[in-house]
Amino acid sequence: MKRYIILLLSLVIAAGSGCSKFLDTKPTDFLAPEFYYNTEENMLKALAGVYQPLGTTAMYGDALFFQLGANTDEYFRSVASSTTGVWVYNFDYTEPYVNGLWTQLYQGIERANLLIANINKAPMEAKNRNAILGEALFLRGYYYFMLVTNFGGVPLRIAPTPSPSDISVPRASIKEVYDQILKDMTTAEPLLFTSTHFGYASRASKTVAQGILARVCLTMAGYPLRDESKYKDALMWAQKVQASGEHTLITEAVNPDGDNNSGFSQVFVNMMQDKYDIRESMWEAEEKGNRADGYTSNGRVGNDIGIGYTAANYADSGYCYGSVRIMARLYNLYKQGDLRRDWAIGPFSYNAQGKRSYFTASQIYNRNPAKWRRTYETLVPKDKNFTPANFPLLRYSDVLLMIAEAENQVNGPTQTAYDALNQVRRRGYGKSLTAPDATTDAPAGLSKQDFQQFIQDERSRELCFETQRRPDLIRWGVFVQTMNSVGAEIKANGGSYSYGSLAGLNVAQKHLLFPIPSSEMSVNKAATQNPGW
Repeated sequence: MKRYIILLLSLVIAAGSGCSKFLDTKPTDFLAPEFYYNTEENMLKALAGVYQPLGTTAMYGDALFFQLGANTDEYFRSVASSTTGVWVYNFDYTEPYVNGLWTQLYQGIERANLLIANINKAPMEAKNRNAILGEALFLRGYYYFMLVTNFGGVPLRIAPTPSPSDISVPRASIKEVYDQILKDMTTAEPLLFTSTHFGYASRASKTVAQGILARVCLTMAGYPLRDESKYKDALMWAQKVQASGEHTLITEAVNPDGDNNSGFSQVFVNMMQDKYDIRESMWEAEEKGNRADGYTSNGRVGNDIGIGYTAANYADSGYCYGSVRIMARLYNLYKQGDLRRDWAIGPFSYNAQGKRSYFTASQIYNRNPAKWRRTYETLVPKDKNFTPANFPLLRYSDVLLMIAEAENQVNGPTQTAYDALNQVRRRGYGKSLTAPDATTDAPAGLSKQDFQQFIQDERSRELCFETQRRPDLIRWGVFVQTMNSVGAEIKANGGSYSYGSLAGLNVAQKHLLFPIPSSEMSVNKAATQNPGW
C-alpha cells in the first residue's frame, strides 16, 4: 500500500494559483510518506490529485459524454457496425468503460479520504485548511453521487484503505449512500471559498456546492428513492446560488461572427479558448495543454463530439471524428428563432477539403452535436486526438432550471418558477433577461404537469450533450419508455441512419443501472450484482 501511495502522489499535478489553471504542467518528484501533507503547498498538490479523476478519459475527458453518454433521446453513436458495447446497451459486467468509471470514482474517493485523514498535519491559516477540507469532502460526496446514480447502492469507504487485502466491503443501500453524500456536501458548504475568491471554475466554491446539492436533492426526489420532501431542499439550495449574486447568464458574444452570435454560444467558445467566465460556467472538469509538452492532462472535448473535420489541414482547424449524430427529437424541440439550435446542432458538415456544406431541412440525422468547435481552439499546434477544453459540470442556466422545476413541484407553476425558466429561454433567443417577451416566454397558465413537461424539454434544449439527460430521464421515471420510443422513431424515419435505433430498442429495465463491474466483483467477496446482470 505504501508503494501505491508514493506512486499515486508522484503523479499528482501541482495546484496553480490566481486565474491560471488549477492543474500545473509539471509533476513533482517522489515524496517520502512523512512529507506528503507537511506543507500547505503539498496539501494543495494532494487536493489536485482528488480533482484529477474528473478530467480523465474515463470520466468527463471522454467516456461520460461519448461511450457512456451518447445513447439518449438527444444523440447516438454513428457507427453502423457497432452492434455490441455500452453505447448500444449490449454489454456485460466486463465492459471496460463501466470498469473505468468505477475505478476512477473510487480512486478519487481514496485520495479524498487520505487528505481528510491528514488535514491537520500542515501549518496553515484556518480558512485555507477549512477550504481544502471542504473541497475534499465535497468531491468525495460528488464521487459517491456519481456512483449511486450509475450503480445504485455501493460500498461506502470513508476512511483510507489500510491494506490492499482489506477491500471486501458490502454494498450500502441507496438511501445510506445518499445520506453520506448529504453529510459530506452540507459539511463542506460553509467551509468553501466563494467563486470570486478563485476567479476560475476548476475548484469547487460555496455556490458550486449549493448547486450540486440542489441536483442531488432533485435526484433523491425522483426515481428510485422518490423522497418528494427533497424538492423543498432542492429549491432552497438552488435559490441560495441565485441569492449570492455571484452568477448570471452570459448574454453577449465576444468578437461575434456568423457562428458565435449569442451568449449561449460564447459559453462554449470560452471552453475551447481556455477562458473562464464564472458568472455562468460555475464548475468545470479541468483539462490542459496539447501534449506538445509531454504531459497528458487533456481530454477529447470537441474531438469525439463535434462537427466532423478530417481534412488534411486539421492542424489548423482541429481534427474531429464526428462520430455521434443527433436525434430528430432533439432538433424538433427547438422553435423558430431559438439561437441555441444551430450552435448546439451543427447546421453543416465539412468536405474533404475542409469546406462547409450546409444541410437541407430534411437532413436532420446527418448533423453532429456542435457545442464544442475546434475551429475556436486557440492553443496550437492542435493535437489530433486531444484538446485543452474543459467540460462543464455545473452552469448557472442549470441552476435556474432547477429552481423552476423544484418550485413547480413544491408550489406549482408560480411566478418564481416562470421567471427562472424564462431567463433561460430569453437568453436562448437573444433577448433581454428581464423583459417579458411573448415570442420566447413559456406559455402562461400551464398546469403543474404541463409545466413539468416544458421543463423537461427545456433542459434538453439548454443542456444537451452535457451528461445530464440520462440521469434526468431516470429520475423522472421515463428512461426505458423514452429510449424505446426514440429507438422506434429513428428505425422508422432514420433512413440510412436507422441503425441509430439499436440503443433505444435494446434498453430494458436493467439498464437503469450499470452492472457492478468485474474489477470489483473479482476482489470484493462481499459484493453483489445488480438485478438483470
